[in-house]
Formats: sequence, structure tokens, C-alpha cells
Amino acid sequence: MIREKTGLFCIFASRNRINSMKNDESIYIDELYMHRCLQLARNGLMGARPNPMVGCVIVAEGRIIGEGYHIHHGEGHAEVNAFASVRQEDEALLPKSTVFVSLEPCAHYGKTPPCCDLIISKGVKRVVVGCQDSFSKVQGRGIQRIREAGIEVTVGVLEHECRALNKRFFTFHEQHRPYVILKWAQTANGFIDDHGHALAISTPFTKMLCHRLRAEEDAILVGRVTDEREHPLLNVREWVGKDPLRLVLGNGMDLHKLMDDLYLHDIQSLIVEGGNKTLSSFLDTGLWDELHVEVAPMTVTDGTPAPIVPTDAYQFDHEDWDYHEIYYYLRNR
Repeated sequence: MIREKTGLFCIFASRNRINSMKNDESIYIDELYMHRCLQLARNGLMGARPNPMVGCVIVAEGRIIGEGYHIHHGEGHAEVNAFASVRQEDEALLPKSTVFVSLEPCAHYGKTPPCCDLIISKGVKRVVVGCQDSFSKVQGRGIQRIREAGIEVTVGVLEHECRALNKRFFTFHEQHRPYVILKWAQTANGFIDDHGHALAISTPFTKMLCHRLRAEEDAILVGRVTDEREHPLLNVREWVGKDPLRLVLGNGMDLHKLMDDLYLHDIQSLIVEGGNKTLSSFLDTGLWDELHVEVAPMTVTDGTPAPIVPTDAYQFDHEDWDYHEIYYYLRNR
């Protein structure tokens, strides 16, 4: 009797291990194709905004039969481009295929028809979604409609990575303000100028990185003193892309009111490159999401102190260029 029970237990245990292995393999496969969705989505960084970056992959019989991403605002979404890339000889595989998409398929008519309707019309077997869309016209409606059509839907695969990719989009729609990046360069001993006079801290290469960042964001802001003292152009000269909207923060300007105004004008992201007072005002009011701090291997005997990195910031990346250290921080929420 004991042997039978032990043997039965061993059978169940073996089955559980097998099921666990199958589940692990399924999760791995889902994440593998979602990583590909994210790779594709990043190609839309310059063209998709103000829409989110989205990638889509269609898989059948263990191979990719179609893929695409949202290339340009007002044009086909990732799902549309992915289905359009399916070869004629592979269309018969669609009923047994899985559609992977980094963001919930849209459920409303905008400049293009709803992507959830397109997916349903193709009769696919399963849909895997990276994260839900927080845009008010979607917010789970796309997922719901696909499920109501009898299609299996899995949500939340690489959710953190999918949300991070569209940090601007989610901050804008969830917090009703732009995603705010505070950026400054400082000497090794913690000053941003030399005795109150402008100091060229960045190298030609790190300056180019700064212009690349400008090309990726909607607006850029400095304080009144920096504007009057240095007359910065704040445009994109060392990179390819559109100039960000140039803003100057006046004395006594309420930052919350500024955020409201930028939200009403559909500004999803803002770089702040001002002096200590301007940068500290954003830090003190908690209106920031990311910090970029460049530290140069030079010192001065006195000057304007660099802002203090707050205690609720955590470093998520680091680069070393031309002996300059660039530290990247996110706010710990």
C-alpha cells in the first residue's frame, strides 16, 4: 500500500515537473517574441510620436510569418504592417497563429481603423499583449473585444519593459503632464560653471549625445538667467531630427501651471537644461522622472554648485565617453 501511494505520488510529482517545464518553456517563448516586438517598436522613436512606439510579430508553427512596427503617426499601426508583411503562401497559417504586440491593440477610430477589429477578422488563435494601453479611448477595450471574439489573450508579458519603452506616452496620459528629464554637466568637484561664468564642460562627442536627446524629445527649457547669460539655441545641430520647442522659465512661474499648459499643448516630454535654481525647482517640487548627469575630469576653485541628486533617485545606467562619466537616474516610485 505504501509502495502504491509512493508510486502514485511519484507519478503526480513527475507530471507536475513536466507541466512546470512546459509552463517555463511557454513563458520563455512568449518573452522571446515580445523582445522582438520591442526591437521593432524602437524603430518608430522619431516617427511615431505622439503615438506610442509599438512592435508586432505574427508566429505560426514555430516561425515568424509577419512582423511590423508603427513607422509614422497617422499611418498604419504595427499590427497593420505586420499582417501586410505576411506572404501569400503563409496566409493559410493565420488561423493557427499567435500575434505578439507590445501594446494593447487600439479599439477606436482615429486616423486609422481599430487594430483589434483587424486581428479578429484574421481569425488568429491567440494574442499576446505586452501591456495595456492607458489612453482613455482604449484602456482594455481592445483586449476585451478580442476575447469576446473567442480569441485567447495573454496580457503582461515583459510588461515593465513595454511600459518603459513608452515612458513618455504613459506619463502623459496617466499623470497629465510631460515626461521630465533633468540634465546637467558638472566638474569633478561639483560645479556647473567657473566663478559664475559659463564653462564648456561637455566634449564634442557628449555634446552630440545631448543633441540626439533633443531630437528625441518634444520641448526643452532653461531658466531666465541662463537664457540671458548664454543665449543658448537649444536646437538640434549635431544630430538629425526636429528641433524641440524652446522654452524659458520666467521668475515666479508656477511649475504645476507650466505642466498643465504643456499637457494641453500635447507636449509629451520635456528636457530641463537650466542652471542650479531652475533644476532645483523641478527637483524640489517632485516634477521630474529622469536625470542625466555628466561629470567631467576637470575642477574649478569656485562656482555655482551642481544640483544634488535626490535620495529617491536610483542609477539605472552609466556611460564613459572621452573620460567623461554620464550617470542616468530614474525616480524611485
